[in-house]
Amino acid sequence: MRTLNYLLLPVRSPQESARLYTQLLGCKPVENSESFVLYVLPNGIKVGLWAASDIEPRPVTPGGIEIAFSETSREAVLQTYEAWTGLGLKVLQQPKDMPFGFTFVVEDPDGHRLRPFVLAVRPR
Repeated sequence: MRTLNYLLLPVRSPQESARLYTQLLGCKPVENSESFVLYVLPNGIKVGLWAASDIEPRPVTPGGIEIAFSETSREAVLQTYEAWTGLGLKVLQQPKDMPFGFTFVVEDPDGHRLRPFVLAVRPR
């Protein structure tokens, strides 16, 4: 059985992106070179930052998918919003309630969309 456990993000500069993603992910990379940086998250998911100029075939423009981050509460989403906007990330969607929960969307310098969220509590 296949396991989906690896996200590969094309970036202009892996080193510059690593400075940001080390803060966003809350961990240090396990591999770090000029053209590639790799994180292994506590849940086992791997996130690679690869120099777009080195990828074959050439990557398409980012923005077609979102990288989602589960939060534990509405307050945690708001704390993440304050922290990430403090890093200068471009806000694409202000914090708001949506049918699935409370969320916001920012964009990293390479155009990748990042969406923290907490699921809505559904009455039983």
